[in-house]
Amino acid sequence: MRSGRSLVSLAHELERQLHSKKDLVVPSSLLRHDTDDTGQTRLVIDEGGGSMPYGVMPLARRQLADKLRIPYAYFERMRAEQPVLLDRNVNTWLQSDDDRRMIRTLDGHVRAVLSDRYRRLDNYDLAESVLPILQQLPDVRFESVELTDTRMYLKCITPRLKVEMAPGDIVQAGVVISNSEVGQGTLSVQPLLFRLVCRNGLIASDHSLRKTHVGRAMGGDESILVFKDDTLRADDKAFFLKVRDVVQAAVSEASFMQAAQKMQKTLQIPLVGNPVKTVEVLAQRYTLNDTERAGVLRHLIADGELSGYGLVNAVTHFSQEVEDYDRATEFEALGGKLIELSAKDWKELAQAA
Repeated sequence: MRSGRSLVSLAHELERQLHSKKDLVVPSSLLRHDTDDTGQTRLVIDEGGGSMPYGVMPLARRQLADKLRIPYAYFERMRAEQPVLLDRNVNTWLQSDDDRRMIRTLDGHVRAVLSDRYRRLDNYDLAESVLPILQQLPDVRFESVELTDTRMYLKCITPRLKVEMAPGDIVQAGVVISNSEVGQGTLSVQPLLFRLVCRNGLIASDHSLRKTHVGRAMGGDESILVFKDDTLRADDKAFFLKVRDVVQAAVSEASFMQAAQKMQKTLQIPLVGNPVKTVEVLAQRYTLNDTERAGVLRHLIADGELSGYGLVNAVTHFSQEVEDYDRATEFEALGGKLIELSAKDWKELAQAA
């Protein structure tokens, strides 16, 4: 499993961000786009007391382009080569748009451009509610926690619940909680399987909690709405209380054994075809790049386990080498998708030639 930061570091950063972020719901007509000669973009927002410029982070640029139906590749080409043309395009569409946007800022920069129906479920409030719950799990161990530009992750293991896949090959139960404040996915709670022999994490494809960030539209007049953090916390507190039961269900013996048995069944799937072709089929199906494909193949061959189980563990083992934490987590989730494959899909992988 990809290592992250310490719990203390996570708490400090969440606290810092709590006092540095601001949300605004803004009519598009009160937004103005400005690009300087170096390609740095700003959104200038008329906040009543004056115009406030905010730098625009890469994700927010992509979201803005998408909202205005400007192909992102063209948006970026204009930013690099014709910044005046970019501003003219963006501002023209902003002025002709009747929609209201939720602008999420952090450290004086726009980090997300979202719909005014976006339901804020913030990381600080989630951590404040769920960490005491996780700490009550038997012998809990926070194996990996991280806060990236797009998501927060809490990955915990409770070692009392375990099963032996093969002699000496122990898998323990766990849970992973993730959330995005910037429109990059739902709040989710999922079972986690942790293989001790190589410290691989596998995120089971369990949908016991996937809370979408969609709610009612915010306000209805032409003013700007600014939401303080205490307002956001009060709005979300009721929902976060529901997370407790879902966490307990995710690390229950029933959930763990169900996922573990699916994983164990892959031991009985021999890879009788060409391992290189098997990984090529995997890469095509799940959009792995050449480096990722080569890394999975290397682990499959090195571990010497030419079975479905070996392929699952090659995928999750490779995740430890992926520098981007979000992408590493996607590989842990890919392991969970593989143990859910049908016999027909496994046949296509196992007999690739």
